[in-house]
Amino acid sequence: MRSIIETYEVATGRVTEVLAVEGRIEAPNWAPSGDWLLVNGEGLLYRVPLASPALVAMDTGAAVKCNNDHGISPDGQTIIISSHHEGAGSQVYLMPVTGGDPVKVSPDSPSWWHGVSPDGRTLTYVAARGERKVIDVYTLVPGQEETRLTNGEGHCDGPDFSPDGARIYYNCDRTGHAQIWVMGADGSGQRQLFEDNFVNWFPHPSPDGQHLLYLAYPPGTSGHPADLPVALVLGDSEGGNRRRVREFTGGQGSINVPCWAPDSSAFAYVRYEP
Repeated sequence: MRSIIETYEVATGRVTEVLAVEGRIEAPNWAPSGDWLLVNGEGLLYRVPLASPALVAMDTGAAVKCNNDHGISPDGQTIIISSHHEGAGSQVYLMPVTGGDPVKVSPDSPSWWHGVSPDGRTLTYVAARGERKVIDVYTLVPGQEETRLTNGEGHCDGPDFSPDGARIYYNCDRTGHAQIWVMGADGSGQRQLFEDNFVNWFPHPSPDGQHLLYLAYPPGTSGHPADLPVALVLGDSEGGNRRRVREFTGGQGSINVPCWAPDSSAFAYVRYEP
């Protein structure tokens, strides 16, 4: 298995290969500074400097079982990770961008981080609570109680804040298969943006609010598996004017988390080769 980290330039359609490595590397975040990417692989986190691309291991302390649900705070000072190193399922942690011991902020497991509000105060993530049968969307200001935004209407996943912090995009299968939804940041006004036959996951609005990127699986796909023929679809913030801009082998690991360049000119993703 080879992992190829690439960027796509929206204005020109130019694809740039950043780094190709053996093994599975997943879920690039583009740092707010614009000069490096954050990825995970084999339970660890890595920086990828864009000026001289390579996997540079980060110090994550005890968190050596990180999954691909991670990110960077808007001020560039904090790394948000999801890890199951405590042995009780995935939990959400914060740590300095320079590395160090992670501090757990999620109140229970399993919890998988996906987004942070533009002011850096509020995390959005998905979790299973109670009987743990359904994955729902939650928000949390660290140190306060979590807020449940969806209530078992289906498997909801991949939440990401709009650039003004007023809305949360997510995917949900409550109407039959995973489609792209949006709601107020308080959970109000939940609505499906569009309907098609593809199984659509991981919506990410661009920082300037002009674009919405998501991952489209083939019709009939269950969940969000790896190594399928998938497409990256780009549309406007309301899900209109959609176009498939990249098609490759991927899925799980390609764009699980926010992946836009801070100036909205491009986004990063991972594709895979056997």
